[in-house]
Amino acid sequence: MRILALESSAKAASAAILEDGALLGQYWQCTALTHSRTLMVMVEDLLKNTELTMSDLDGFAVAKGPGSFTGIRIGVAAAKGLAWGSEKPLWGVSTLEAMCWQLDGRQGILCPVMDARRSQVYNALFRWEDDHPKRLTEDRAISLEELTGEARELGEPFWFVGDGTTLAAQAFEKAGLPFHTAPEPLRLQSAWGVGMAAFGTEPGPAEDLVPEYLRLPQAERERLARLQQDKSNH
Repeated sequence: MRILALESSAKAASAAILEDGALLGQYWQCTALTHSRTLMVMVEDLLKNTELTMSDLDGFAVAKGPGSFTGIRIGVAAAKGLAWGSEKPLWGVSTLEAMCWQLDGRQGILCPVMDARRSQVYNALFRWEDDHPKRLTEDRAISLEELTGEARELGEPFWFVGDGTTLAAQAFEKAGLPFHTAPEPLRLQSAWGVGMAAFGTEPGPAEDLVPEYLRLPQAERERLARLQQDKSNH
């Protein structure tokens, strides 16, 4: 099976083509350019330079969140458009689960972390078993204080991956807890991990795929706060 995978849930954006788990090619970029400018250009160049066309692909995979609200929307919309246009399957995978593939075979607790602001990280816990990450918790937005509390109870070294690595490492260091960090080149999200997370799972209808933000966008939170304030004033 040949899958085109997309990742745009954070600052880095990437596109990859995998065939039965083997990486055929990947374009990765981490710049100030918006994903709406770069993602589909990477797809076009990747297909051209692997000498493949849309008809050579068996389906598409995309990181559906959590992460940047705008980035996730761009990636999901692009993947749905490709799937609809070609009438091929679409896999939506957890950004956090996809990141665990960059910690392939590490022993201990796999802990993908993305900066969610306000001293929180988007996070889930996994363990590497039977050649893939086994989920221990659901995806969640969690405070660094709560995360260090969980680590103290589990009593195992944590492996950090993601753009929240520095924040998490500082919190664990302050709490005197053991941890490791993914090597710098493997720390940020990649479409390769998205593709690997898709293999062996069932795709769903493109129209059913929706972003998973875990919490409301800031504009919506501010709107609800204003409504609550108005009610209080009356």
